[in-house]
Amino acid sequence: MEEQKKPDLWLIVAILGILIIGIVMVYSSSSIWSEYKFDDPWFYAKRQILFAIAGLIAMVVLSRIPYYVWHPHSKKIMIICLIFLVAVLIPGVGMVRGGARSWIGVGMFSIQPSEFMKLGLILYLSRFLSERQKKMNSFQEGFLPGLALIVVPFAIIMLQPDLGTGVVMVGTCLVMLFTAGARISHFMWIAAAGMAGMIGLIASAPYRIKRITAFLHPWEDPLGAGFQIIQSLYAIGPGGLLGLGLGNSMQKFFYLPEPQTDFIFAVLAEELGFLGGILVLSLFFILLWRGIRTSLLAPDLFGSLLALGIVGMISIQVMINVSVVTGLIPVTGITLPLVSYGGSSLTLTLASLGLLLSVSRFSNK
Repeated sequence: MEEQKKPDLWLIVAILGILIIGIVMVYSSSSIWSEYKFDDPWFYAKRQILFAIAGLIAMVVLSRIPYYVWHPHSKKIMIICLIFLVAVLIPGVGMVRGGARSWIGVGMFSIQPSEFMKLGLILYLSRFLSERQKKMNSFQEGFLPGLALIVVPFAIIMLQPDLGTGVVMVGTCLVMLFTAGARISHFMWIAAAGMAGMIGLIASAPYRIKRITAFLHPWEDPLGAGFQIIQSLYAIGPGGLLGLGLGNSMQKFFYLPEPQTDFIFAVLAEELGFLGGILVLSLFFILLWRGIRTSLLAPDLFGSLLALGIVGMISIQVMINVSVVTGLIPVTGITLPLVSYGGSSLTLTLASLGLLLSVSRFSNK
């Protein structure tokens, strides 16, 4: 393969733009809470900067390594990610936060194996589907084996439980299956089974039923299940066109629980207004556009599916997060990529984008 000397400049600009805005907003949204909790208004911001530096280093290194180097090692990577995912469920190893056992403590920090699993699965599924392209129009020989690869990690993630991460992972993999050549009729059967399974998952957990109820009638429990979405809309509404000004959010004063994570976009809309929100979404659109372009121009199917999986994962997560914050869908606990506070999420997202940049170096003009 003939390598281009430079990766996609548009991608780099979009990534750095979103990352810088994210660091600023993590400080702005978390300063009050972190000063109250840790006596340091920069507590979350300093950690986010460290995670960003680590992620940028990983992104630069991975962007310089030819993406096809990972093809023969993708199965090993997925198995390692699967081992860490199972380790989370072991008492004394996994850490419980917000009712979910999704983290492993490492000194002062913690890692979320499900974030590693998403990237590991994209890598291996790209290899698996590229090697079975001619069989993808067959349900038994192509579609079903590809779907089976998704079931095990999804089931383990649901044992934590973490429905939001599971939905993002499954959605990304289904996009990859469709692009690899699976028929629409295959998805119709899976959609029916998936809908039944989703209803079962929601019905099996009382807190998920409360989220659905809160989504439909938030004011029936304004201090309980409906609290987050009500406070989120209270933040977005006063923001108007230009916002209240950076640092002037009122909802971060102990109204939105930990506003630096899932609901950081609400604080951003409150402080920077409609135009600030459009700016961030425009940068994500540029990332989506150049990512799809990279996928279309990749020199082989493995690179094409890898690029599509990465940009699909990020785009699905953005759509879910913004939809939750604006009250379009029930609360799912999904962060905003590159913007929300989070070590594993930020570092792995930047590392994934490093792989995307690597594919762009080999893309045909």
